[in-house]
Amino acid sequence: EIAMNRQSCRRYDAEKPVEAEKLSAVLEATRLAPSACNGQPYHLTVCKGEKAKAVAEMTMGMGMNKFAADAPVVIVISEENYVASAALGAKVKGNDYRSIDIGIAAAYLTAEATAEGLSTCILGWFDDGKIRELCGLGKPVRLVVTLGYAKEDDTLRTKKRKELSE
Repeated sequence: EIAMNRQSCRRYDAEKPVEAEKLSAVLEATRLAPSACNGQPYHLTVCKGEKAKAVAEMTMGMGMNKFAADAPVVIVISEENYVASAALGAKVKGNDYRSIDIGIAAAYLTAEATAEGLSTCILGWFDDGKIRELCGLGKPVRLVVTLGYAKEDDTLRTKKRKELSE
């Protein structure tokens, strides 16, 4: 049901704030997401108010993501160091566990948001350097997630996905 109801929101209700308890539930679900060696090699920076608007603006280069300006919460997911065992595994196996873990965390974040009646959009188009400077981050930004309530007329779109047999 969550997978069927979750979609990338591009029409937020800028006047409807996200309740603290719902934001806490989203962050707790993200905290509980699995990661290689339980290392959680990422950091979440929660931006609200003017900071959310400033980060949103840093996702709008070349006319992209204009809807982000109306999201009351913007969550920046930045990279952190591996724990030693995951770093060793990544090197030995040549696998980027950190990126995988960030993707899993984003999936948990968006799924819990949907369960809480919130909407999200995962953004990969942004100005890393400017967001790092604004948020005081020393490591690369990997994803930005907008969070809020969709406008009432933002109806659920038909999913366009590969068939299960594919």
